[in-house]
Amino acid sequence: MKRELLKGNTPTLILSVLASGPRHGYGIAREIERRSSEALKLGEGSLYPALRLLEVEGLVVGGWEVQPSGPARKVYALTDAGREALAARTRSWREFARAMESVLGGTPDAQPA
Repeated sequence: MKRELLKGNTPTLILSVLASGPRHGYGIAREIERRSSEALKLGEGSLYPALRLLEVEGLVVGGWEVQPSGPARKVYALTDAGREALAARTRSWREFARAMESVLGGTPDAQPA
């Protein structure tokens, strides 16, 4: 179940991390783990396809960064459209979370005997 929740929210998590500045894929994954106290872990099989889709949608832009030693790595940054999408996704998530909490934490109606 946790995997399904993560899968549906991977783009939002990525956008949220990139809101604090550009990062390469590995850095995005580690930051999600750090922020979630290691509860959420993204593997390459879900991270990179999500990043490619976000690029196609124009929500992130990727560029190659040359390293002083070692191979170049692709760094991703949020676009203006990505910031707008993150704001909309954040609002939607918070509304959903409030609704879920109302149901989960609510008092059941008294049932007739």
